[in-house]
Amino acid sequence: MNTADLGLPVDVPSTALFTDQYELTMLQAALKAGTAERRSVFEVFTRRLPEGRRYGVVAGTGRVLDAVENFRFDGNVLTFLRERSIVDEETLDWLASYRFGGDIWGYPEGEVYFPGSPIMRVEGSFAECVLLETVILSILNHDSAIAAAASRMSSAAGDRPLIEMGARRTHELSAVAAARAAYVGGFATTSDLAAGFRYGIPTVGTSAHAFTLLHDQERDAFQAQVDSLGRGTTLLVDTYDVTEAVRTAVEVAGPELGAVRIDSGDLLLVAHRVRQQLDELGAKGTRIIVTSDLDEYAIASLAAAPVDAYGVGTQLVTGSGHPTASMVYKLVARAESDDPKAPLIPVAKKSSGGKTSVGGRKWAARRLDAEGIAEAEVVGTGPVPAGLTDRQLLVELVKGGEVVAREPLDVVRDRHAAARANLPLSATQLSRGEPVIPTEYVNARTGS
Repeated sequence: MNTADLGLPVDVPSTALFTDQYELTMLQAALKAGTAERRSVFEVFTRRLPEGRRYGVVAGTGRVLDAVENFRFDGNVLTFLRERSIVDEETLDWLASYRFGGDIWGYPEGEVYFPGSPIMRVEGSFAECVLLETVILSILNHDSAIAAAASRMSSAAGDRPLIEMGARRTHELSAVAAARAAYVGGFATTSDLAAGFRYGIPTVGTSAHAFTLLHDQERDAFQAQVDSLGRGTTLLVDTYDVTEAVRTAVEVAGPELGAVRIDSGDLLLVAHRVRQQLDELGAKGTRIIVTSDLDEYAIASLAAAPVDAYGVGTQLVTGSGHPTASMVYKLVARAESDDPKAPLIPVAKKSSGGKTSVGGRKWAARRLDAEGIAEAEVVGTGPVPAGLTDRQLLVELVKGGEVVAREPLDVVRDRHAAARANLPLSATQLSRGEPVIPTEYVNARTGS
C-alpha cells in the first residue's frame, strides 16, 4: 500500500488558497487585457545561497506535484472569494474549471543546486502558471532549507545515524514536511508518527523524563520500560544522576541493553564517562545516543566522542539558522500574443539592489573535471553545448497537466547522497565559504 494515497488530516482537499491575493488580481487583470492566455515560462531559482553555505539541496518536489494536482477552486473556495470580493464573476467562472494543463521541468528531488540554478521551470499560459507561484515557493523554500541543514548534519555525523525529533518545535503540518526533508538530507528516522504514516519514514521513540518522574524510583521506571519494550530498548539516563542511572540500567536490562540516551550536560565529557562505565559493566554492545539542541557544529564537535547516534530537533526544523532557501518564481519568457505558435521572447526584471534576473527559457548542466567531480554549474539558453548534453539536470515532472515523475522517497534520499559525493571535498566543510562550484551562464540575458 502506498501510504501517500491514504489521505490524512495532514492533507488538505484543495491547495488553491495557499496563495497570495495578488496572484488572483493579476489573473483578473490579464483576463480583461486579453493577455492571460499568452504562453509563458516561469522559473524558480535563488540569487544566492544562505550566507556561508556551499551548496543547496532540492527538496519538496514530490509535495509540489501533490499541490499542483490538488490546486482546485471548489464551491466553498469560490464562495469565499465571491463574499470577500477578491475577484469579479468573470474570473470566478474561469477559476471554477481551473486545472493546470502545462508542463513542469525541474532538478530531480535530492539534487544539489547553486545560485542561478533553474531549480524548477513551469510552462503554460500566464493564467495557469501565475497562480502556482506562492504554493510552489512555500514548499520548496521550506523543504529545501530543512534538507540543506539535514545534509550538513548528516555529513558531520558520518556513518552515525541521525534521528529527526523536531515536531514539538514547529507547526504540526510543517513538522511532517520537515521530517520528510530531513530524510532526503540523510536522516535515518523520525519521531513523528504522521511523517511515518504519510511517507513511510522509519519511526523511533521510547520514553521521556516524565516516565521516570512518574515512578517512585528510577529503577522502577527502567524495569517497567524493559518489561514492556524488551532489553533492546533505550533508557534515558540523565533525569537524576547519570552514573547511578547507567549502573541501574545495566542491572535491570543486563548487558543486552540496547542503548542509553543522554539529553543534557557536557555531552563530550559525559559520553566518554558513560562509555567507560558501560564497558566496565560488561555492556560493551550498548549504544550511546545523544540529544539536546544539537546542530551540525555540535555534531562535528562530537566526532571523536563514543557516540553512536544523534537526535536533532530545533536546529533542524528551523534550517539551522536559515529557515528559508530564498527562492523566487520569475517570468523569464513569454509569447508576443495568445497564438500558440507565437515565439517566446526572453523577459527579465531590471532592478538595482541585487534583485536582477536572467531572461530566457533555460537549461542547466553540471560540468565535471577529469576526475569526474563537479567543477561548474552551467546555465544557458538556446542549444546545449555538445559536451554537456549528457550532463543536463532538468527532468520532466509534469506533462500536459499530468504528473509523470513520482518516485519513492528512498530513491530521492540516495540521489542526494550521490550528488553530494560528486561535489568537491570542500563542500562538506562547515566553515563559512562561497558556493563550492561557480555558476556559468551561456547565451543568457541578464536584467540590469
